[in-house]
Amino acid sequence: MLGVAGGAAAALPLAACGSGAPEAEPGGGGGGGTFLAYWNNAHEYEAYKDVVAQFEKDHGVTVELQKFQWEDLRTKLVSDFQSGNVPDVVEEPGSWVQEFALSKDALSLQKYLDKDGTKIGFPDDWLDVAVSDNTHEGQVYGIQMHYTCTLLFYNRKMLDDAGIEPPATWDDFLSAARELTSGDVNGTVLNDGLSYSYPWMLQNGVHEYDADSGELLQPRAAAMEAMQFQRDLVHEHKVSPKPTTSLDVTRAAKFFAAERTAMILTGPWDIPIIKQSNPDLEYGIAPALTGKRQSTIAGGTTLFIPAQAKRPDLSWDFIKRITALKTETAATEESSMLMPRKSWAKEPAVQENPDVKPFTEGLPYAEEFRTGVYTTGKAGELEDIYKTLYESMLIEGAGAEEAFAAYDDAAKNILKG
Repeated sequence: MLGVAGGAAAALPLAACGSGAPEAEPGGGGGGGTFLAYWNNAHEYEAYKDVVAQFEKDHGVTVELQKFQWEDLRTKLVSDFQSGNVPDVVEEPGSWVQEFALSKDALSLQKYLDKDGTKIGFPDDWLDVAVSDNTHEGQVYGIQMHYTCTLLFYNRKMLDDAGIEPPATWDDFLSAARELTSGDVNGTVLNDGLSYSYPWMLQNGVHEYDADSGELLQPRAAAMEAMQFQRDLVHEHKVSPKPTTSLDVTRAAKFFAAERTAMILTGPWDIPIIKQSNPDLEYGIAPALTGKRQSTIAGGTTLFIPAQAKRPDLSWDFIKRITALKTETAATEESSMLMPRKSWAKEPAVQENPDVKPFTEGLPYAEEFRTGVYTTGKAGELEDIYKTLYESMLIEGAGAEEAFAAYDDAAKNILKG
């Protein structure tokens, strides 16, 4: 998932049934007490509850999942790292592991993988990018749990009634959104959260950071064009309501399920929300849009162990269970979430799921937007100023020249600091 709703800490409800996970190792780093995991509140799948129940039984612990929005989680983690009072395991949004490896706040998993890698199929059964994105200086620091992308969801009836084909390009998308905006129905609803702007950047050939030149958001004209296009959907063409700062990542899905928008750009994490809210809704899932090129964001979450975790052996056993193929497949059957294992893609639950298939076809052209930014040691600060850029244009309606000038001023201070 690319963003998270939530923020309140809560214990995960437990289910008393088996998990099909790897057998618990004797000792496991010490049992008893509370096993604390920082988690995404949208991922309380029954498949994971089953794993948690068996893990508790095997180790004599009580698992507590504390759930956060990504921004709140980052703030909490940084504070925890400074105090030394860290959780046992963390689910992060797919872009922090290398940064925390560089700062020595994440634990290298290499000794565990040297022992268990072949047994669990790592790295051979993981997509190459799911391994490289969690590797720093030749050592693995995180295990990818989910791996997915965003595509175009559309209301079949609305498009059919208007005689519109699912749009393939930015121009097609704007044209369709304008025609489909009427009354209280929006042509589209841009999702909350800055990461939903990343596909537009990638489709215009832009990445956040160029490690060779040390430059940000290049080519600059293409970056400005991509952000301006999104801004104009809201403020010029008025085919989408403004994103909000509440980071309600279910907002666009709720509009879509209520048939108050014809199109949204999102991932499989929104499918359960749509189906639960409107089981009879007929929708389609089309490929990612093409700007200067076709692309989409490679999203997903990763599990890592803080370097100061007191029971890393126990944390490693938890990671093995949650990322087991049987668990991944069960989670997909339940939620349509995509996973990073190659063998997962061959499972009948994947091959026969019409909601999953379009995403498996989108993954080959999915990309990371923040590749290499962690090497600056300033990834968090650079994300903050990108957020300011995004909000100033899409929410406040600032123009590209003004917003990018402010971004550049802030970036200079960060990179030379």
